[in-house]
Amino acid sequence: MGKKKKLAKFAEIREFPNVFEHAEAPKGRWNEAFDQPQPIVLELACGKGEYTIGLSQLHPDRNHIGLDIKGNRIWKGAKQAIDENLKNAAFLRCQIHLIEEYFEPGEVEEIWITFPDPQPRKGKARKRLTHPEFLKRYRAVAGKPIQINLKTDSDLLYHYTKEVIEEEGLEIVHDIPDVYAWEQRPEALNIRTFYESIWQDQGITSKYLAFRIP
Repeated sequence: MGKKKKLAKFAEIREFPNVFEHAEAPKGRWNEAFDQPQPIVLELACGKGEYTIGLSQLHPDRNHIGLDIKGNRIWKGAKQAIDENLKNAAFLRCQIHLIEEYFEPGEVEEIWITFPDPQPRKGKARKRLTHPEFLKRYRAVAGKPIQINLKTDSDLLYHYTKEVIEEEGLEIVHDIPDVYAWEQRPEALNIRTFYESIWQDQGITSKYLAFRIP
């Protein structure tokens, strides 16, 4: 994408009513950003927001927030939510490791992590979104038991997360090494991101782990 297009999208999302940036985040008052108070679901590293949009369509009884630092990516999901009048979808442009600055304990009910950077270099393991340090942050904004859903094409991240789950003594809800071979998969797992569709065509499987942080 050219620099001019990126800058144009950055300028446009600043005017979108469903996009918040850094200091604008209504910490402790997120449900005021939606038409009605409902349980809040986060999508981390949301990219173009396919999952935030898909989940908001599937679950109108929940409010959905997609988090990503790239404003030009968020633009697509935010624009679609506006065009489709999805009142239960919003986006936050922020750094995920600062999540506690944007949400109060008890505000978040569930988290989806969809195709994040697996950070393959061993020295970057602390940046993986299922690293124990990140799990502590998720626990903090939940303030109660919370389900984490990881959907990834990365064998490394899939197996690494299973190791973290075991080491942390967490409860596995689902462990699916091939999402689309699972006949009883929940409808939410049929949502595909742009890049997931490309990888599927190349024969790369999507994996799914759902686990609970007590």
